[in-house]
Parts: sequence; C-alpha cells; structure tokens
Amino acid sequence: MEISDKKKDKICEQILSVLYSVFPKPIFTINIADEVARDEEFIKKLLLNLKSKNLIIEIKKNPKGIPYLRRSRWKLKESVYDFYKNKSGFSNTQKF
Repeated sequence: MEISDKKKDKICEQILSVLYSVFPKPIFTINIADEVARDEEFIKKLLLNLKSKNLIIEIKKNPKGIPYLRRSRWKLKESVYDFYKNKSGFSNTQKF
C-alpha cells in the first residue's frame, strides 16, 4: 500500500512540529518515530527528504565528537525555527 504525497506532507509537518517543540535539542530518529507513531525507516526517508529541502540538520556525532556508526540525531535549522516562531507568535521558551 502506497501513502499519498498529501499524507507524506502531513507527516513531514508533524516531524517539523516535533523538532520545533524540542529546539535546540537534537533528537534521534527513533524518538521522532515514536512521537508521530510511524515506522523508523519510513521516518528516516522523510527526514532525509526534509534535509535535502534544507529544513533540518542531521547530526552524526555524539556530544563528545565521536561519530555514530548507525544513528543520527536531527535538529531544526535555526533559520527555520525563527521563521516558524515569528509566524506563530509563540516561542517554546515562553512561560505560562
């Protein structure tokens, strides 16, 4: 069964929303897949697509600078974060 482009776009929006909500912290593919309740391999394909559109950054090293062998962390680009923050008028650093 093939997923339509429209549904893929909606899932990409969910991925961007997850990355926005945790910005500036990068998170692993598995964590994103859990949040949007989708298969990890499918989410990785969508993440690579978003990366090719220059919306997100793939991080292949741990905080100590050691390369991951099989994992990646993902982070929203700062310019994309600023764009969404200005559009929505909401900042995830606001206190309620």
